[in-house]
Amino acid sequence: MNFKSTKLAFFSPTGTSSAIASAVAKGIGIKKIEIFDATRPEIRKKPLKTAADELLVVAVPVYAGRLPGVLDDWLELIKAEKSPAVCITLYGNRDFDDALLELKEKIKENGALPVACAAFIGEHSFSTAEFPVAVNRPDESDLAKAAEFGNQIKEKLESFDPSSCSDISVPGNTPYKERPPKAPLDFIAVNDDCIKCGVCADICPVEAISKENPSETDINKCIRCCACIKECPENVRSIKEGPILDISKRLNTNLKERKEPVFFF
Repeated sequence: MNFKSTKLAFFSPTGTSSAIASAVAKGIGIKKIEIFDATRPEIRKKPLKTAADELLVVAVPVYAGRLPGVLDDWLELIKAEKSPAVCITLYGNRDFDDALLELKEKIKENGALPVACAAFIGEHSFSTAEFPVAVNRPDESDLAKAAEFGNQIKEKLESFDPSSCSDISVPGNTPYKERPPKAPLDFIAVNDDCIKCGVCADICPVEAISKENPSETDINKCIRCCACIKECPENVRSIKEGPILDISKRLNTNLKERKEPVFFF
């Protein structure tokens, strides 16, 4: 079956999901690619519709074993007309738990037909220079495997028949594990060298950082993606001593072993 375009949708505060999604799309090889960057709040408010002759690729990070709560409403806006779909999660080298199953089921409920699923590894949001966790991933090996995953999808699409598309079994449990309570947490330190360039405010996916005074973060909006810390060009933002840094230390101690991407067809 010939497909006229790939609709590439991702939520990627720190760039890991977008990197993998792009590599997968390159491996699939459909020339026309439409990008929907749900990292931007305005994009998460717009419906995303796919037709039967369009491929949908959705890539999102895993937060505590689940899909990020900030995506709940956006995922409901994805509507498909028996479009083939690829579901991808990125996790920080611990476990993707129920997130991939959750993503697959949400996409199915919205009318898509998952033809492939995958869990890749990305640098953990709480990774720091002192306590690295899956640092610099996805790396070249991950991106090569993402392209190969795309090649395998391309072969599967050649014989895609929506009338005989079988369900894909992926790890996970229902009911899904509970998300941690959403309690405001002041965990970001900004030192006096901040030049107020506004990069952090521009990239924050929930607009939690003041454009007028970037050293201020609305802890009620913050989703702890740490994009503002990782992307600060002056390296003036960091994780304070406290519960988030304690988690970073534990992850650094317990997650030394490198995990590899897993694919499901």
